[in-house]
Amino acid sequence: MTQRAVGFIGLGLMGQGFTRRLAEKGYRVVGFDIDAAKTRAASDWGVTPANSAAEVARACDVVLASVIDTAAVEDVALGPNGIAAAGRGEGKIFVDHSTTELEATKRIASALANDCGMLFVDAPVSGGPGAAKAGTLAIMAGGVDAAIARVQPLMRDLGKMTHMGPVGAGQATKLVNQTLVLTNYCVLAEALRLAQAYGVDARKIPEALATGYAGSNLLAAVFGQMIDEDFAPRGFARQVLKDLEMLQAAARDRHLAMPMASQALTLYRLLVAAGKNELDATAVVTLYPKP
Repeated sequence: MTQRAVGFIGLGLMGQGFTRRLAEKGYRVVGFDIDAAKTRAASDWGVTPANSAAEVARACDVVLASVIDTAAVEDVALGPNGIAAAGRGEGKIFVDHSTTELEATKRIASALANDCGMLFVDAPVSGGPGAAKAGTLAIMAGGVDAAIARVQPLMRDLGKMTHMGPVGAGQATKLVNQTLVLTNYCVLAEALRLAQAYGVDARKIPEALATGYAGSNLLAAVFGQMIDEDFAPRGFARQVLKDLEMLQAAARDRHLAMPMASQALTLYRLLVAAGKNELDATAVVTLYPKP
């Protein structure tokens, strides 16, 4: 039986989770990262290395990407060695799992359609590297019905995809997700310090609150990390700052007041300014003095 070929660009923390999952599900994965060492390392779990995004696009009809920022997505798609450089690709599809600026998302989709005949889906995710590897990601997708139908079977192997609307709707939904998640990191840090100040066994908090309104998967996932000061990156603080800056810009474009997200932005600016940009997002708790 011929293996299903899928291209993947970006082999950092998220890309590693994605490609391990795809390999385990029986896909032939062709991968590329601008860091050649990451491309080589991915061969350990069955990823066929490529030398550029264009080479990935030539080898595969479906290309996924998870890269650091909007500039990287634009380079992957439209740069001199990007997907567009592979030439016409009628029937091919590009799925952007990165968190990307809305206007850039629409511009990239339009350019790939006009220049290459490629379909495009913006499909940012939530859940982190562990969920990528386990295939339990929340996937927020924007695109035309035909593109969504094409990638639906593949997305089922990666998590739960919800079609939110046309191109850009996935990224808009990710901004909603980030509003909820990134402000919550800060709230959880405050809650932990409150528990500690009053001598509460903070490790019992997730269990005690699980069935009430305060219970959440984020509480269960990160409270213990904050208590243990385990800041090995599941997602870098610098990436949180990047997303909060993007969120603030999007809110400004629609004249939206987002005071809680603005406070989270200030805290992550302080965290990165303190040199903690390579730590996990939960390191925001270090800004709060211990009782």
